[in-house]
Amino acid sequence: MKKLAYRLDNLGTETAFAVSAQARAWADKGHKVYPFHLGDINLPTPENVVEAANKYSREGKNGYCPSEGIPELRDAMAQDVGSKRGVTYTPDQVSIQPGGKPTIGKFIQSVMNPGDEVLYPNPGYPIYESQIEYHGGKAVPYSYFETDTGFDIDLDGIRNAITEKTVALVYNNYQNPISAESSQVEMEAIAALAIKHDLWVLSDDAYYEVRYGIEPRSIVAIPGMQERTVILYTFSKRFAMTGWRLGASIGPKDVIASINRLNVNDESCTNHFHQWAMIEALTGDTSGPHQLLDTLQKRRDATAEGLNAINGIQVAIPNSTFYLFPNVNEIMKRKGMSNLKELQLQALEHTGVSFCLREHFGRPVIGEKDHFIRFAYSGITEDEIREGMAKLKSCFESP
Repeated sequence: MKKLAYRLDNLGTETAFAVSAQARAWADKGHKVYPFHLGDINLPTPENVVEAANKYSREGKNGYCPSEGIPELRDAMAQDVGSKRGVTYTPDQVSIQPGGKPTIGKFIQSVMNPGDEVLYPNPGYPIYESQIEYHGGKAVPYSYFETDTGFDIDLDGIRNAITEKTVALVYNNYQNPISAESSQVEMEAIAALAIKHDLWVLSDDAYYEVRYGIEPRSIVAIPGMQERTVILYTFSKRFAMTGWRLGASIGPKDVIASINRLNVNDESCTNHFHQWAMIEALTGDTSGPHQLLDTLQKRRDATAEGLNAINGIQVAIPNSTFYLFPNVNEIMKRKGMSNLKELQLQALEHTGVSFCLREHFGRPVIGEKDHFIRFAYSGITEDEIREGMAKLKSCFESP
């Protein structure tokens, strides 16, 4: 029997989708499911963007286009991303991608050789770990401390993990799954380490615009960082377009040129008429994104209120993303459980509430003792949130 390539053994997956399958199977049996598991958005893309996509598809923007993206969108992206971060970008520092995720693999391929080491956040988006290992690198995790206000990066852990083989660091401010956001001091500490050890940095800005009342900060604004940092940008969260598959890589010209070469080999080009529609998204009516944030903030508050009403849970309310990551040590102790999957299954079958586990966001590191679960509130209505949380309270507070 013919065998497949051995490198596939190093390719991970986005395990949150496995929870989606579990929830779908439960719903198919006729049960009500409260979907807190997947960071999808059940809100419409702003109408002006939809109309623009329809307009340009009818006007014939349906053929091949430049692999790096159409010049008009790259120019708009350079202006938008730079102005919101206090730096200047030019169009040749922008490469349009079919989603946010492709930037991860293309960045890794551009800056890492087999055997090199890359630091990545753990818990964090699982595709970091997957892409580093698939391309022959060593994925070195760094972790966080739980605090009264959220989570802080273990800076000493990063310092101790850097070796002569370390070539890059993945930095996800406004973070999935824990919604961590760096203070200016923490961000400057990360920058200082990158500069001292001459590291490339991937700044995952997927949730940069998903902020509630406070302006975001970017590591590229710190002197010495723009020339070593590639930004992962996605339209998905900002404009409620997860299924449109459109994003960008923004960074130093030499890395972007490498990423453009990978574009040619991987997908030829990104959807043509969608790119024209994104110019409208960036430069047209902004009321849609503002309404989106207002709705998400109300859902955040309802989810946090419901979780904090449960005896044994106390979760901080983050200013960004659409996730909550509560510690459930007391719940596990009350129920005499040691396996989070057992808690997850009980919650689904007793209440219909579906959520992800810490293990879905990178391999747990040796010595981890705390138990965390993740709630995404972007794909569930406020009424359903309150209804589901009431059921979950009854389940979690019972022995």
